[in-house]
Parts: sequence; C-alpha cells; structure tokens
Amino acid sequence: MAKRESTFGNMVITLFAVTFIASATLGGIYELTKEPIRRALQAKKEASIKKVLPEFDKMKSFKVLYEEAGDSLEFNEAYLNGEHIGTAIETYTDNGFSGRFKIMVGFLPDGTINNTAVLEHKETPGLGDKMDASKSDFSDQFKGLEPTKPNLTVKKDGGKVDAITAATITSRAFCDAIERANKALETKGGTK
Repeated sequence: MAKRESTFGNMVITLFAVTFIASATLGGIYELTKEPIRRALQAKKEASIKKVLPEFDKMKSFKVLYEEAGDSLEFNEAYLNGEHIGTAIETYTDNGFSGRFKIMVGFLPDGTINNTAVLEHKETPGLGDKMDASKSDFSDQFKGLEPTKPNLTVKKDGGKVDAITAATITSRAFCDAIERANKALETKGGTK
C-alpha cells in the first residue's frame, strides 16, 4: 500500500473524519443515556418528596415564581383523603461553597418544617456534604422549626442553627435555601 503524501488537504480530511466519528459516537451515547438519566433523577425527586412529607395519596405539582431571583420553585402539594397534609418545595441556593445546590423542604400546613432532603450538590466530601442526612444529623435540627419564628441563621451569625464543623459556608447556604422556600410559600401559594 502506498503511503499518502502529507498535504494540508489530507490532514483536513483526516481531522474531519476523526471529528465526525467522535461526535457521532458521543451523540449516540447521549441519546442512549438521556432517558435513563431523566428517569433516575425523577425517581430521586419522588423519593425526596416522600421523605420530607407525611404519607399521602395524591399530589399536585406546580411552579411558583420566586420574584427576588426571577426564578421559579417547584411546589408539590400533598393530600391524604382530600385533606392537605403538606407542601414539598424544591429549592436551591447559589451560596454553597462549591456553588449551587438543591434541596427539598417539606412544610406542614401550619408552616413548620417536616423534613429536608438534599437533591444535588458539589460540596466538599467529608465537610460540606454532611448536610445530607445520610452523612450527619445536621438536617435534623430543622425538623419542627417554623422558619418565621427562630432566626434561621447559623449561631456564628447570631442565629439558632448549629453549623457543620468546618463547613460554615455550606450551613449558611442550607439555611438560605430553606429561607427561599419559606418566603415563596408565604407569598405565593402557601396554605398557611
């Protein structure tokens, strides 16, 4: 087989062929994995809603515009035998140590927090990731709190929340996400 001459045209054709094959392969893998990833995220969200609210038999979901950020939060109102038993709000904060993270906060009809669940984060393993209930009991201190009554900030800032050791920024951000959900509940569709 004769060796091809190394010309600009041959190099461009070879580069184009390699790029086309790589992009087609990447696009094919994306299409194969897109639906399983979406289903996994939906299953995680549904499990979080069940974790943060008491048992329910019907749920109504809708988005509520959060005016301070010009963004919307997802509300999931839960009912048992036709009676409203709580609202799970998917909320977020951009103040985490590693940027944005999302949590689910369950509010009972009287406005108290039933529970919280971390949906996604990029916080430091062994430090900031302790906001997740599977890693520490940090989130337990929010159960039963009515966010409008106690000062929902860390003790270091004069509040009532015990911060995660060596992860004060994450703790502040967690409080911020709960505060965002509470404000949205109070102003845009809460049943308090």
